Amino acid sequence: MVSMTNKPLKILQLGSPTGLYGAERWILALIKHLDPKKVTTIVGAVRDSGDSIVPLCVEAEKLGFSSVTIDAPGKLNFSAVSKLRRYLKEHQIDILHTHFYKTDLLGLLATRGIDCKIVSTPHGWSSGVDLKLRVYEQLDRLAFPFMDAVVPLSEDLYQPLVARDRLFSWMRSKSNVSLIRNGVDLSEVENCTQVADELKIWREQGCFVIGYIGQLITRKGLDVLFKALSQLEENIPWRIALVGEGEQTVDLEALAEQLCIRDRVSFFGYRENRLEFLRGFDVFVLPSKLEGIPRCLMEAMAAGKLVLASDIPGCNDLIEHRTNGLLFSEGDNSDLSQVLVEIIKNFDEFDGLVSQGLDDVKKNYSAASMALKYELLFCDLAY
Repeated sequence: MVSMTNKPLKILQLGSPTGLYGAERWILALIKHLDPKKVTTIVGAVRDSGDSIVPLCVEAEKLGFSSVTIDAPGKLNFSAVSKLRRYLKEHQIDILHTHFYKTDLLGLLATRGIDCKIVSTPHGWSSGVDLKLRVYEQLDRLAFPFMDAVVPLSEDLYQPLVARDRLFSWMRSKSNVSLIRNGVDLSEVENCTQVADELKIWREQGCFVIGYIGQLITRKGLDVLFKALSQLEENIPWRIALVGEGEQTVDLEALAEQLCIRDRVSFFGYRENRLEFLRGFDVFVLPSKLEGIPRCLMEAMAAGKLVLASDIPGCNDLIEHRTNGLLFSEGDNSDLSQVLVEIIKNFDEFDGLVSQGLDDVKKNYSAASMALKYELLFCDLAY
């Protein structure tokens, strides 16, 4: 345990070695707003392949933070434990902050018996995945009682963990579970005023631009969105931009062909200028089956965009239907199609929802507010 001095706490944020999506951007938003007088941040990842680039570390270095990669090939290589433990001891890390099952499990083992606390932030759970991943995620949940702190980012994630925590109350004098709500880096959104060139052309052509930013994976429900779009009248001049990568890309391209909408669907892949695309959207759609509190929705609301999402926990934590955005029944492509028609035909009537959404994000979901709460948590653990 560190002494009560003016020396900043040294905290290692251990994230994913692949992609730069919600959780990775969450880490970057958090560290940007932590007070450097109180916290020295290092960003790291356990790398599956020794020659692969780690986007999270690259972005952290651009922001002026130090980074480290620990090479341990394979899905869950426990040789990473000894390497991580050595790093924590040699660099006198006060707190290891982990994200998702792999870093949680490796981090818990690496911190046993050394003077380093561990904090886990659950970002959500997978849906419709194979048995192996379900087992890993269940092991992750079983590991939580042994963490120094577990900090879910939404009410939906928090409540089950509190119930589980009660079963392990005999292990500690107080609960190790606390809720710190997800936050978005408002300055990053506000500083982006440009529209992506590709979308400028669409807008000049009079197209109504529907947008999605995120992973192209099954739980995001993009097949439901495509089916809804295929039900729109032919004379409605819509186009959709999908920004992101994922294992479902090929299947979605095939589905678009099958539904005869391929000429209106554009797959842009991963783009560093994703916020320029966001600026060009008329409506942001998130048809997910499962979410924590989605950063992409918060970014869209912060950018002054109308948001439309499936009515599931996480999304409906952020969106109050017809107050600051719109919801549709999860998995119901007909319901989604009807809402899209209403939006396209009466777009100006939703200005009030957009304004309220912007106000709500600024008031309740800023990264600065989130970072301040984490500072207090870190200091409480370390001192």
